[in-house]
This record gives sequence, structure tokens and C-alpha cells, in this order.
Amino acid sequence: MSDTPISTPHATLAESASPMPAPRKAGWAFMLQNPLHWIAMGFGSGLSPKAPGTVGTLWAWVAYLVLQLWLTPQAIGILIAVSIPLGWWACTATARNMGIADPGSIVWDEVVAFWIILWLVMPVGFWGQLIAFALFRYFDAAKPQPVRWADRCFKGFGWGGGWGIMWDDLVAAFCTLLVIALWRHFV
Repeated sequence: MSDTPISTPHATLAESASPMPAPRKAGWAFMLQNPLHWIAMGFGSGLSPKAPGTVGTLWAWVAYLVLQLWLTPQAIGILIAVSIPLGWWACTATARNMGIADPGSIVWDEVVAFWIILWLVMPVGFWGQLIAFALFRYFDAAKPQPVRWADRCFKGFGWGGGWGIMWDDLVAAFCTLLVIALWRHFV
């Protein structure tokens, strides 16, 4: 993840025709300007000055635990299904408005990916959830293959760039779930 603006040779004509705003720093004032910014920045968790991806994932963990008090697993599944395209839209708009292709303050990708993990591994106790958290943070931060490949697939400021913000975290979630499934199978 990079906080520097990039240009991409894969930009569509429509993307290259509209001027990009000067890069903007994430902050409460910026987030309050648009509800999509609230979503993309994980309701403020992405504004953490240190490790916003980790803070966003922690927020996702707590939010999931609260959501499961009121929602059935099926309702959480629907929420996740809606959160993916909504997050794609929010990440696309927020990155474009910031003028940064993949800003660290956008954490909705971590939120949705970790919700998927918890939704599929629950019910597990605290230690199982902590292991899932640690595995996901490893795959998201270190970006071993195939997460590194996914991180490079889509770049830029258009819809592809917004999907790219989400895509590598969804692949990191898949890798996390694969490790957990293999561990459950062999141990």
C-alpha cells in the first residue's frame, strides 16, 4: 500500500481526461465531507496515525462481535455481500478525492475481508479469533504470493483502482481461511 499518487498506463480515456485533484491528507474534516469517505475510512479507524490497517482490522473484529449479538449468520452474510460493492464504490471515490491511488487511511478493504474470515470460522473462542487476526494481518501486510500478485492487478483512480484496493485484502482473507482450513484438517 502506498500513500503516493501514481499514474497508470492502464487508465481509461475517461479517467485520463478528468484532472486529478492535488493529493489530500486524510483527516476528520476530509472524512466528514462525504459518507463514502466514512465507509472507506472504517468510520474513523483508518485515521490512526500508526498502523491504520491493523486498527481498521481491530475495528472490524469488535464490530463483528457486536453485530453478531443482533444479527443472524445469514444476515451477517447479506451485510458482507452488500459491503463488498459498497466498499468498492467508497474506496474508488475516496482514493480519487484524495488524489492517492491506495491511501493507507482507506481500511474498508480490511474490514470486509476480516468480516468474511470471522463469518466463516465462527464459532471460535478468543484464541481462534486472535489466530485469524494474526494470520490475516500477516497476509495483508507482508503480501506473500498470491497476495502480492493481487496487489499489482488493479491500480489507478477509476473503478479498477477501487477494486484493486479491495482485491488484495480479499485474497489475503482467502489465504487466511486456507491456512485455518488446512490446520483444522490436519490437526
